[in-house]
Amino acid sequence: MQNRVQKKKKISLTTMIFIALLAGALAGVIINYLIPSNYVVDDIIVQGVFYIVGQGFIRLMRMLVVPLVFCSIVCGSMAVGDTKKLGSVGVKTLIFYLCTTALAITVALTIANIFNPGKGLDMSQIQVTSTVSETTQSMSMTETLLDIIPVNIFNSLSEGNMLQIIVFALILGVILANMGDRVDIVKNFFGQFNDIMMEMTMAVMKLAPIGVFCLIAKTFAEIGFEVFLPLLKYMFCVLLALAVQCFVVYLGLLKIFSGLNPFIFIKNFFPVMAFAFSTSTSNATIPMNIDTLAEKMGVSKRFHLSRSRSERPLTWMEHRLCRVWRLCSPHRRLESRLT
Repeated sequence: MQNRVQKKKKISLTTMIFIALLAGALAGVIINYLIPSNYVVDDIIVQGVFYIVGQGFIRLMRMLVVPLVFCSIVCGSMAVGDTKKLGSVGVKTLIFYLCTTALAITVALTIANIFNPGKGLDMSQIQVTSTVSETTQSMSMTETLLDIIPVNIFNSLSEGNMLQIIVFALILGVILANMGDRVDIVKNFFGQFNDIMMEMTMAVMKLAPIGVFCLIAKTFAEIGFEVFLPLLKYMFCVLLALAVQCFVVYLGLLKIFSGLNPFIFIKNFFPVMAFAFSTSTSNATIPMNIDTLAEKMGVSKRFHLSRSRSERPLTWMEHRLCRVWRLCSPHRRLESRLT
């Protein structure tokens, strides 16, 4: 009997998240279409249980972001030690980022100009419930470069300014590596604290299926399918562009530079993708990203992604699609809901 129990396969986190996605969508559709609106359903279940559990899970993940990223970068830069080698990795990363961003923009503009997603859209079918004022201010190259240097690291940590945190952590890690045995206590502190954060991340990740279920269920329970109908063409273009960038550009580069099997990569990385899809946030995905790299992809815990920088080319892609969509559309008010 014990042998049978041992042989019994345990459901993986990937499968559980995927099931939670489908079950959440199904539950939301049932609530939206089959159950009449009432106090219990609307206020207690949807706005109560689903909202509290879903947002609580996201807050737990965001709680881990700053300390986990900070300790991971410090430990990683300590392990590299050599500033020349660290600079070489940084230059290669920057070049890779610029190239993927350029490819993302090219893919987005190409698809948008082929399909013209805003052409013929009847804006009278879309209800705009709120207006968003444009507060984005353009920054010069000088201001952008200066902005990565923290004036007060404690403010950067409290505000979650990841770029400034990364810069400070890199400098701190290199200095600790150069100081050698004199700072062994500090080195051990960061190493052990990093291990603690990884354990905490794995503990929180066990709640991912429940959090994903509640987030998806609340979304579908509130909006249903009607809101998607006028935007099907635009949504198709966005999904097509994302698919090209992900499965052609990224996985092609993965195969070229690492030799890894793209299908195995997708299988191992699916929980991260599913969580990012269900939460629409990159910062909250970082702990799961780091844990998956260490546990499933074989990446050393001394070398992690500091931030999901691959999201930036995808953001560029969506902005390009939105801009072409706006130019094709006879009305422009909906752009504020999409950008």
